[in-house]
Amino acid sequence: MQILLTLAVASLGGYVFSLLHVPLAWTIGAMVAAAMLVWSKPVSLPAHTRPMAMVVLGASFGVGFTPPVLAAVLSSLPTIAGAGVITVMCGLALTPLFARMAGLSLNTSYFCAVPGGIAVMPVLAERAGAEVPPVAFAQTVRMVVVVLTIPPAVALLGNPQGASAFHPEPLAVYWPGIALLLALGVGVALVLGRLKAANPWLIGPLLCSMAITVLWHAPSGFPQWMTNAAQVGMGAGLGVKLTRQFLLGSRRLALASLASSLLMVVLLSAVAMGLAALSGLPAEAVVLGLAPGGTPEMVITAATLEVAVPLVLGFHLVRMLINNLVVGPFWDLASHVATAIRS
Repeated sequence: MQILLTLAVASLGGYVFSLLHVPLAWTIGAMVAAAMLVWSKPVSLPAHTRPMAMVVLGASFGVGFTPPVLAAVLSSLPTIAGAGVITVMCGLALTPLFARMAGLSLNTSYFCAVPGGIAVMPVLAERAGAEVPPVAFAQTVRMVVVVLTIPPAVALLGNPQGASAFHPEPLAVYWPGIALLLALGVGVALVLGRLKAANPWLIGPLLCSMAITVLWHAPSGFPQWMTNAAQVGMGAGLGVKLTRQFLLGSRRLALASLASSLLMVVLLSAVAMGLAALSGLPAEAVVLGLAPGGTPEMVITAATLEVAVPLVLGFHLVRMLINNLVVGPFWDLASHVATAIRS
């Protein structure tokens, strides 16, 4: 009964927000409705709600990577890679401030401050010997802040110009093709999960769908109602975490997470506008690409606002790769430099 109530309220929230034409309506509406519900009643969701939503979204994102679109994204790779490194450096710069505000060690604060998503950063923090619960909390708060601020801001920028290379043709819905993509995506996700890969439920279906589209052709498009339902799952999964105990358990950490998230949004948005001007890429896509939120949320926003979805996805995929490869070494290098300076 709790599961049905939670899903019904979250779906209603998404529907109401869609009627109000709120950007990222089904995710934000479901998140807000679930968060309001969790403060007044017991809530529950199926254990695999968020993973299954990511499977659908990952598979749907991948079918946009036709060979011409992929070539256009690869031509922008220097800008995309530079943006990923800049994001990590901005997080490193905010680490001392976060540590002072939250009363945490610099090591833990670094993994709280660097944007990387709820699924990835706690894993990297654990590998580095940092405290995992504060990292998960800070990344969750950042996700909420980004979801509530970036989509409306991008909507105000208007439609991008000169981005036709990043817009594949709409695809017809073919249910056997969807079933194939989802089945293969789940299989790849299970393999990646066995290999301890970060965020396998998104990356597995996405890479599988991309490979099929590039090497053959996209088997099918995805109906709007299916991606909307996946958005509800994503939003509800985030909203049910925002319990009274979660938000008020550590006020110092909550304040530090909120302040650093807002500062990061402003800082990376300014950087994005500069990179867009230098590279000639559509500003809306670069802002979403550098946004310190999760990959599904920002790519959904791009799809909803008809921004260059594959380009935004390229930014976040490369940043995910950079996070896995350099977040740890960046911290080690910064620690050695700081030690050398003090001595």
